[in-house]
Amino acid sequence: MTEMKRKPILIPIDHGYGNVKTSNFIFPAGITEYKDEPAMAADTLCWAGRWYAIGDTHKEFIADKTADEDYLKLTMAAIAKELNRRGLTEAPVWLAVGLPLTWVGQQKDSFVRYLTQVRNLEFRFNGRDYAVEVVGVEMYAQGFAAVADRLKEFSGVNMLCDIGNGTMNIMYINNGRPISGQCYTEKFGTHQCMLKAREELMRSLHLKVDDSIIEQVLRTGVCDVDESVVNIIRDTATDYVAGIMRSLREHEYNPMLMKLWFMGGGACLIQHFGQVDPQRVIILDDIKATAKGYQRLAAKALRKRGVDFEE
Repeated sequence: MTEMKRKPILIPIDHGYGNVKTSNFIFPAGITEYKDEPAMAADTLCWAGRWYAIGDTHKEFIADKTADEDYLKLTMAAIAKELNRRGLTEAPVWLAVGLPLTWVGQQKDSFVRYLTQVRNLEFRFNGRDYAVEVVGVEMYAQGFAAVADRLKEFSGVNMLCDIGNGTMNIMYINNGRPISGQCYTEKFGTHQCMLKAREELMRSLHLKVDDSIIEQVLRTGVCDVDESVVNIIRDTATDYVAGIMRSLREHEYNPMLMKLWFMGGGACLIQHFGQVDPQRVIILDDIKATAKGYQRLAAKALRKRGVDFEE
């Protein structure tokens, strides 16, 4: 395994509940186990003699990401995609990852142990065999990592709201400095909106609607289905966004006194279904922004420590 002699490759991974993101890829955070190789799956993983379809569903919300092996398998998929992009199947890697703002302190050590429980990973992904050595893990706070390189823009009082599939993370950044005592994590992600839309469609139209239709309306505001279906999803999304704004006000958001920044997969809902002042509300629409932030912060930290690595 001659590739293991090379410098470690820095790979950032944003382990979301809805999607896993690297700086170059995004795929649904879902896993289905099969006895044999799944024939129709877009991404397949074989590890420890078991087969998995990657990305065919979304992962159920669990507060502790180390509760099962799913995020370890999703990590392998993310690593494989990044190595394949470089034309590699063997390499040492240094991971840059994160957790919701208020969970970093409690879960940091356990998540690092989780990701390094098997230092030498051997698996098959999409028909190619991979051999990976996890040599280190850098850990950061979700949301903040995405804007750490642009803190000069956060003059005055600012509220940052990172809306993911499972959680909504809120923090204050005043004059470019994060306020540690004003960070909050709530189970108010876009999956809650998805569940409510399903319920409303069943109650009002007696229809079981595929999640892809709901997701398209939430993401773009439109879909090529009956207008009654679209209207119910839109109304549900509008109510969900109103709920987000109520929650922010409970955390003392005041548009007269501060700017509000939205990011994460749920930012598109604010864009399509919210009524906000574009002069006071900024929407960061790069869904890979957190993963890219992990990469920037980790690269800076590793260089400062004199670690030799590749990006």
